[in-house]
Amino acid sequence: MNKSSQDGLMLEISHAVHRYGTFTALNDVSLVARAGEFLTILGESGSGKTTLLRLISGLEHPYAVEALKLDGVDVTRTPAHQRNCTTVFQHYALFPHMSVVENVEYGLKVRGVAPAERRSRALSALEIVRLANKHDRRIHQLSGGERQRVALARAFVPQPAILLLDEPLGALDEKLRIEMQIELMEIHRQLGMTFVYITHSQEEALTMSDRVILMTKGRIAQVGAPADLFDRPESRFVADFMGMENLLEGRLVEHGGEHVTVALDDTTVRGRLSRQGSAAVGSKVIVGMRAERISMGAEPPPDATLNSVRGTLRSSIYRGKYLDREIETTAGVLKARIWSSSSEFEGSGYAWWRPEDCVVMPA
Repeated sequence: MNKSSQDGLMLEISHAVHRYGTFTALNDVSLVARAGEFLTILGESGSGKTTLLRLISGLEHPYAVEALKLDGVDVTRTPAHQRNCTTVFQHYALFPHMSVVENVEYGLKVRGVAPAERRSRALSALEIVRLANKHDRRIHQLSGGERQRVALARAFVPQPAILLLDEPLGALDEKLRIEMQIELMEIHRQLGMTFVYITHSQEEALTMSDRVILMTKGRIAQVGAPADLFDRPESRFVADFMGMENLLEGRLVEHGGEHVTVALDDTTVRGRLSRQGSAAVGSKVIVGMRAERISMGAEPPPDATLNSVRGTLRSSIYRGKYLDREIETTAGVLKARIWSSSSEFEGSGYAWWRPEDCVVMPA
């Protein structure tokens, strides 16, 4: 057993740089993926996430890297077809002239696996993705979700150390995409394999991942569990990308126990630092709150420990299950997502939220 397997690491990248001419696609990127982990690399177009996947798979050779290891083996100079990883692409790349089972066993055939064994392994893989009863169908006879499951089975049947997934749900409609998220989580649970998943969708990252790496402009912006990025972003970029609706500029005026105090114009609020030591007293900060964590009412809240501001209703949008409301307050314009009609008010009233739901980030 190699050292990385003993350490539980299946992927190690140290200080990777990649350039296309004068454009730097990856700028000093380091990361690890643990054995059996579902690791998601998240970012908008041009963030570097797909370039990173291509370096892992061997489809691109890095401009510079200190180490690029798969299961403890340095593969920096190893060609793609000799690396112990396989890739699932967004557009499947299935062979239309082959049956479902022939598509799945194709990779085993290329590797020289005997016909009886590769057929047995392909059928077992189709059992996992619940398509064994359609093993003799042609690709054009399958739905989009079924084709994606065939592509998954073909990718994991060689039993690679790492399965790379390059926006595999991007071509599916919303309902099918949500269903396939659950399918992928179950397949990952059954296989116990390391998944490295590329996506631009916050929803996919939050739903499926053990850990998320958020990238921007070729760098890593934040790494953590989905809840960390969602509830405790470390920068304005991360907060905005993860959909935090309320981002207000202020000044840190006091450190005190678990919480800090921030001045927002004529109002002070209490919150928690996104990470310890990230801001000093007197420095400019960003205060972030999620719309669904803000409550509203005609009277101030009975709990004096809550952050509370008086405001005037600016707009209200009915969205079926909830109302999206904007309130002009002494702290700035706040957006609230209201689920209970009892929280409604007209004209002026109050908005309040817990200090624990108020994230303070460096400006």
